[in-house]
Amino acid sequence: MHAHNAWGGSFDVSVDSATDDDRSRNMDFDRASLQRLEETHQSWLLGPADKKKKDQQVDLGCMVCSKKLLKKIGLAVLAGLVLIGIIVMIVKLVPRHHPPPPPEDSYTKALHKVLMFFNAQKSGKLTKSNNVAWRASSALRDGEPTTDLSGGYYDAGDNIKFGFPGAFAMTILSWSAIEYRDKYESIGELSHVRELIKWGTDYILKTFNKSADSISQVYAQVGVGSGTDNNDHTCWERPEDMDYDRPALTCGSCSDLAAEMAAALAAASVVFKDDRKYSETLVHGAKVLFDFARGPRSRYSASVPDAEQFYNSTGYWDEYVWGSAWLYFATGNSIYLLLSTNRELAKHADGIDTSLDNRVFSWDNKLPGAQLVLTRLRLMMNPGFPYEDVLNLFNNQTDMAMCSYLPQFKAFNVTKGGLVQLNRGRPQPLQYNAAAAFLAALYADYLVATDIPGWNCGPTFLRTKALRDFARSQIDYILGDNPNKMSYVVGYSTRYPTHVHHRGASIPSNVGSGGCTTALRYRDTRSPNPHVLVGAMVAGPDTLDRFADVRTNFNYTEPTLVGNAFLTAALIALSGGDARGHLDTNTLFSAIPPLFPPAPPPPAPWKP
Repeated sequence: MHAHNAWGGSFDVSVDSATDDDRSRNMDFDRASLQRLEETHQSWLLGPADKKKKDQQVDLGCMVCSKKLLKKIGLAVLAGLVLIGIIVMIVKLVPRHHPPPPPEDSYTKALHKVLMFFNAQKSGKLTKSNNVAWRASSALRDGEPTTDLSGGYYDAGDNIKFGFPGAFAMTILSWSAIEYRDKYESIGELSHVRELIKWGTDYILKTFNKSADSISQVYAQVGVGSGTDNNDHTCWERPEDMDYDRPALTCGSCSDLAAEMAAALAAASVVFKDDRKYSETLVHGAKVLFDFARGPRSRYSASVPDAEQFYNSTGYWDEYVWGSAWLYFATGNSIYLLLSTNRELAKHADGIDTSLDNRVFSWDNKLPGAQLVLTRLRLMMNPGFPYEDVLNLFNNQTDMAMCSYLPQFKAFNVTKGGLVQLNRGRPQPLQYNAAAAFLAALYADYLVATDIPGWNCGPTFLRTKALRDFARSQIDYILGDNPNKMSYVVGYSTRYPTHVHHRGASIPSNVGSGGCTTALRYRDTRSPNPHVLVGAMVAGPDTLDRFADVRTNFNYTEPTLVGNAFLTAALIALSGGDARGHLDTNTLFSAIPPLFPPAPPPPAPWKP
């Protein structure tokens, strides 16, 4: 019995090879309308996506990208990275060929050698880095049994340590290092010149009680050149072989010596301001020495008769101006500036006198240097009242000194070869010319740094070029531009003195100690020195430009510590050309507080 079929037809289902699901999936749906359905509903109706298409595309979120294209892009990026890596490796590993630096000028080449002279003059315990093969430690027992006075520098061709010119040489080296620090650094000599200065100041600190607040004496000299048969001038021995007495001479009233020692320590304290502890030690020592200098007043050479024969001081007033100026720069204490600009002190120091001798800078006359460094203060800081009166006076005196150096004004005689006779025809002239060259080149840099084009010599206005031309003419003469076509700096150029009046350089190293006069045969021989005293500037020619390369005539062939300090300063000032910016205008004033009080703050805004 069959049930009724309301729809008609049979209840039998015909069998088809395709299932209902298959048929439903193959129906022709409106796919655009299905896009409005959820993803799950679409998958029910449309079935799984085409496997082939899914495998060839990658959904990146913001876009669908072909897998094949993505693979190509990845390979290209990887290849680019590899190429960049190879280029970087090549750049790092292949040697670089920088253009060679410009050749050094003659002044720089000479300076490298001149600094070596100080290495050869060292006394005391030498280090391996001293770089003078024929020198060794010497005079290690100086000052015994009362104190340790080893160290310092031998003054010249002898083996005496003179305190007065020795301290002055350190002041000059420090001054040049302050003004031209960047120049020294650019030629690789900054650490060297600092080491040379410290060698000298370390010794000065030994010559008095540096830990005390007041002292009653200083050591003025080690070794003597007169009075006995066995002394540094009658004997001819290497420093390493000295076997005679070396008395240490003290001074209880020596204003000039103590003030010069104070200047040396004060100037060096500015050089070493980056070493706070050492700089403070130097400043303290400078203050103690200057207080001692202002105590019982006397020339040091009156208290040390042996020094009077070789480095006689004619007065101490110029050292007062010089020393107080450097103490002002080291401390910023205006008490020292008031002293250095005191009109009565300037008058005693001949700062008002216009005589030519007062314009020659030397170990006995510090006035031209003091006037110039205080003129720097006036030009660059202009402290005004109550200093302006004397600062203006010193500025005018500096201008007149520069005028007198120039041959065109005929203040001093000039040799046919062009050497200005600043020492009035007396022997050993070159140290004075090197000093004047330094002052002239430095003054030119002061004027350029303050945008001043020149200065007046009476009715004539001269530009700074005249100062540099003068400085070059004198230094060029020393380096070989002279009638003898000879460099007066040993080891520089192809022709230079070979019979230098110098004990250490004239005696072979293996001679040993044979007594005071045993080595005199090396002094008197006509053979050249066995050792080259590199960098030594000898005393110089006579008024007719003649020079005798004779060891026994010290007026021609003996070098000095001060002369080489002046030459060092002149060479660094002239090196590197005339480009602006070579001068360090700030370091010298680093300890000076603001000269004027700051402006008061503006009033608060007004409110009704």
